[in-house]
Amino acid sequence: MITVAEQVGTYLARLGVGHAFGVVGSGNFVVTNALRASGVPFIASRHEGGAATMADAYSRMSGEISVLSLHQGCGLTNAGTGITEAAKSRTPMIVLAAESAAHQVHSNFAMDQRGFARALFAEPERVHSAASALADTFRAYRTAVRDRRTVVLNLPLDVQAAEAVGEIPQLRVEPRPEITPSQGELEPLIEALARSERPVFVAGRGGRGAKHEIAALAQATGALLATSAVAKGLFHGNDFDLGISGGFSSPLSAELISDADLIVAFGCALNMWTTRHGKLIGPDALVAQVDVEDSALGAHRAVDIPILGSARGVAQALLGACEGRERTGYRTPAVQERIATQSRWDQTPTEVLGTPGENIDPRELSKEINRILPAERILSVDSGNFMGYPSQYFDVPDEFGFCFTQAFQSIGLGLYTAIGSALAQPRRMPVLGTGDGGFLMAVQEMETAVRLELPLVVVVYNDAAYSAEVHHFGAEHDLTTVRFPDTDIAAIARGFGAVGITVRSIEDLAPLREWVGSDPRRPLVIDAKVADDGGSWWLAEAFKGH
Repeated sequence: MITVAEQVGTYLARLGVGHAFGVVGSGNFVVTNALRASGVPFIASRHEGGAATMADAYSRMSGEISVLSLHQGCGLTNAGTGITEAAKSRTPMIVLAAESAAHQVHSNFAMDQRGFARALFAEPERVHSAASALADTFRAYRTAVRDRRTVVLNLPLDVQAAEAVGEIPQLRVEPRPEITPSQGELEPLIEALARSERPVFVAGRGGRGAKHEIAALAQATGALLATSAVAKGLFHGNDFDLGISGGFSSPLSAELISDADLIVAFGCALNMWTTRHGKLIGPDALVAQVDVEDSALGAHRAVDIPILGSARGVAQALLGACEGRERTGYRTPAVQERIATQSRWDQTPTEVLGTPGENIDPRELSKEINRILPAERILSVDSGNFMGYPSQYFDVPDEFGFCFTQAFQSIGLGLYTAIGSALAQPRRMPVLGTGDGGFLMAVQEMETAVRLELPLVVVVYNDAAYSAEVHHFGAEHDLTTVRFPDTDIAAIARGFGAVGITVRSIEDLAPLREWVGSDPRRPLVIDAKVADDGGSWWLAEAFKGH
């Protein structure tokens, strides 16, 4: 007899899910093994929260639909933060959640899983019966693919155990067709581009599939290029790339963006992080926004020209309309020279921090690590006061070299993100920038990274504090609750089977160079004792939104 649980796992594999993550208990044992038996790789994490963000990161960095497999009740709630991060980021992902049978009202695992999914901003679905199992599964998968949603597919235990009905159909789900607006709808933006002297294009995650089209349009219209944080690397190597727009921007990048007379956002929300609460957009600048979601247009700020359409389709149509009318715009030799010599934070003069023999300037640390690591890398960043340093000082080769799980702004997701990203891009060296607080929240997954033999570099910016709160509230407050004794993180890493080194100076990074050249098969954790920076440059901007 084939059970519904086996049928569901097999069907998802045939539909094309790429990788599964989870913690296996009695409720999801059979469906997980059905996935595995059908060829879907499965990673057993040490906590459901870790598995959720691994699945999220895998989907973002691979372009495939991932699966999160969970036990009923507590297994689902343990994964809540990671599911919310995925849902807020519109990550296409299937959460297979076992569920207590409807009649088991006194079960320890009983809860309103449908309501819980809605509270996490995920789409709730359920396998209702053996007769509807195939249709229910297909509907969940279709929603994930077509609507780019995180879907919680609840699997009641009694339905799972029932005998399967029907043969698995040969059905495929294609992504939603790209939307291209009419010439009339594009005319206001065509006219704005023709008038603009200093245009800037800002691409977000929704622009990642339109890199070449947006770059070609920028070339034709004289626009500079920038990205939101989640799309870092999209225009890497372009002479007119300003890097990240927002709180992480270098002084020059912020200046050039704020002087623009036209901002065009491609698949970018233009939220407070990307615009520095609106300050990066000049008072007289015209703002256009291109997005496939009507609800996203003008959601964070008013826009002058809203365009409903895909980034690629709109960029292609605009490029055709601009043919024969190429402009220099913002792309002057003087601006190109300034970008080449001043647009990066490592080109920006800063005060040197640190006490020799005690701690190291986080900027000097980041610069040196960036020089040592291979160019083919995939960078993940946790949340905290430190986060601007890896985000801006570490280079990435393209838009699939940076994974930024910050939509829910939880600390502690970094290590999970790094593992999921590493599996999505196995030919790249995975790198994580994290704080001591976030790393210790997630430390159980070091065992997972060691077990998987990942050549993962973990850079822990260790100042023995939740320093975002330390610098936000200041010395006039009692900071006992956010300061901690120094932790020997390198020793903890060695306890998990990783390489652990303590860094207080540039010279202490010598073991990293040796490790990089050794064809590594286990993680290396850098316990960097960093100097107090008085609050990172982006922190004041961040807390204005709280």
